[in-house]
Amino acid sequence: MRHERNFAEGREENGLPAERERPVPVLEVRNLKVSYSASGPQILKGIDFAVDGDDFCAVIGPSGAGKSTLIRCVNRLVEASDGDIILFGQDVRKLNGGELRRMRRRIGMIFQEFNLVNRMSVMDNVLSGRLGYTGAFRSLFKVFPREDIERALELLERVGLQDHVDKRADELSGGQRQRVGIARALMQKPEILLLDEPTSALDPKISRDVMRLIKELAREFRVPVLCNIHDVQLALETCNRIIGLQDGYKKFDGPAEGMRKQDLDEIYAMEVL
Repeated sequence: MRHERNFAEGREENGLPAERERPVPVLEVRNLKVSYSASGPQILKGIDFAVDGDDFCAVIGPSGAGKSTLIRCVNRLVEASDGDIILFGQDVRKLNGGELRRMRRRIGMIFQEFNLVNRMSVMDNVLSGRLGYTGAFRSLFKVFPREDIERALELLERVGLQDHVDKRADELSGGQRQRVGIARALMQKPEILLLDEPTSALDPKISRDVMRLIKELAREFRVPVLCNIHDVQLALETCNRIIGLQDGYKKFDGPAEGMRKQDLDEIYAMEVL
């Protein structure tokens, strides 16, 4: 730190603007490769990127580009074949047992198909976000601390479902079910949110409402987001950074406002229309 401060002071003394120290990324992925079998094709082919604390980062690309695989490597729902996944300063690929469980507590995930338990109430689905802390036994008998119950109620109000607390999950519309998924993910008090096609099962208007809500909550709770999304226009409207994949290769990595038509043409060059 002293060396960096003196360097900045030296620049100022020489009439140059001081350079700001770049914050350590929340997530850094280096040379990530994935094959589902030793003799099978590579799904990801040496991907590098980083996610900072204030990023809402979209991963776009045609079907089969490796978007969902990339997202799921971060919390080890998919095992990488090679490379480094440095999350909160730890190499996720080297964690085992209790270490991996503790890491996953810090990662909230929102799924394409909502991943709710249909027979359970909205409230119980949201409280299941605390399973990593309370354990399955206490969850089975609905023994949750009062502060967890109060937080669940606050989150349900925040996502607009305060009148649906006791309904079964399968009584809700698709947009409402995804809002339950959002509340459940935030119930973990995550330090990063992973979104795996969170709007693909929703119509265009509901998709925009849901993405706006996620963006608002990510800002409110100061949680960075890495989002696999199929709707390019929605990604450009919502996210500050875009990573473009094609056939397992990274073709673009930069600010959303800097993406040009030729960048999209290159990313989707192999898309069959």
